[in-house]
Amino acid sequence: MSLDTPGLWAVTAPAAPALTPLAGDATADLAVVGAGYTGLSAALTAAEAGARVVVLEAEGIGAGGSGRNVGLVNAGLWIMPDEVEARLSPGNPLPGLLANAPAAVWAMIERHQIACEARPVGTLHCAPDAAGLAALAERERQWQARQVAVRLLSPEETRARTGSDRFHGALFDPRAGTVQPLAYARGLGQAALSAGARIHAPSPVVSADRKGGEWILTTPGGRVTAPRVIWAGNAYGQGPAANKAVAIMPYFNFATDPLPEDLRRSILPGGEGAWDTATVLSSFRLDAAGRFVIGSIGQLGVDLAVHEGWARRMMAQLYPQLRGQGFAHRWYGRIGTTPDALPRLFEAGEGAFGITGYNGRGIAPGTVLGRALARAALGEEKLPPLAPAKPDPLRGLRALGLRAGAAAMHLIDRRD
Repeated sequence: MSLDTPGLWAVTAPAAPALTPLAGDATADLAVVGAGYTGLSAALTAAEAGARVVVLEAEGIGAGGSGRNVGLVNAGLWIMPDEVEARLSPGNPLPGLLANAPAAVWAMIERHQIACEARPVGTLHCAPDAAGLAALAERERQWQARQVAVRLLSPEETRARTGSDRFHGALFDPRAGTVQPLAYARGLGQAALSAGARIHAPSPVVSADRKGGEWILTTPGGRVTAPRVIWAGNAYGQGPAANKAVAIMPYFNFATDPLPEDLRRSILPGGEGAWDTATVLSSFRLDAAGRFVIGSIGQLGVDLAVHEGWARRMMAQLYPQLRGQGFAHRWYGRIGTTPDALPRLFEAGEGAFGITGYNGRGIAPGTVLGRALARAALGEEKLPPLAPAKPDPLRGLRALGLRAGAAAMHLIDRRD
């Protein structure tokens, strides 16, 4: 099988809406490039406001990170709340927007009846060592100072919630949860279509030119003319400004076949998704059918044997009852990372802008920032101030270091 696919999620998601490539010329009030969470949320928002919207997608709905991630719907960003606010201007609404972003996802799913295995039961951020526990205690303090009801669990509570004795504690976030990520993306796409948006795929944009106050986006089959453009490809290509602003971090996942009921009940019995505080982090969860899904930083291909060996060992360390269990699905994707872990706003000329660099937090932030992009494009509100997408001269070295470091850690980590 090809490893450059959405893997398990493509097997279990409802069928994608039927799409066709762009053929001929079209006009729109807003053109959106990219059919992931950001682009589809933007398209849906604009179409519901009465705008004529055309989405151009190079491959298919959720073909990028939106269809490849582990499916954790988390609040905020990777860095702690104090650090986020320190790096932004006073009064910037972004921290509050992202703190409440999971609620927007659950509301979107409910409103549009998206069948995506949604489980708004919280997530567990797990500490495998004392340093991780101290970091989680500080994160708890900062969130609780903002009136957010996260809670640091004791080792005993963590063991009961995870089913594993490998952790010193875990931070439970009741705002969060899990989805089938590709199913959520496809559901957003269907909602946008139902609201009147047009989505064309496969229709890669091969050129973008500004003439007479309009953008002309050219694909192999036609052209779209629109005064405003949102670029929403993130780590999967959005033009020179975005690509120079982020370093690509590969992330892989492995999944078992559905586990027997007795094993299933012993693992994350409350249905939460989980990830740890390790420098080379790992994530793990069960899907709706009881498949165990585990992932970490790294690219499959030449590194497949290294990462699969690590995944088998880690699975057995977490859950000895799964020792010897094989994997039925393997896949990976790309994460756009920035040096300070904040997303980047970029402009590509008058009336054309987008957001990149979600740093692995794409589901909830992509949903709310896509909506914000659409409202800004329609002149309804201003975008939250973000750092501009300036070129990162070290992005190549950072990307190489992320991949090589993860492979090295997974190679040497042979503890049983």
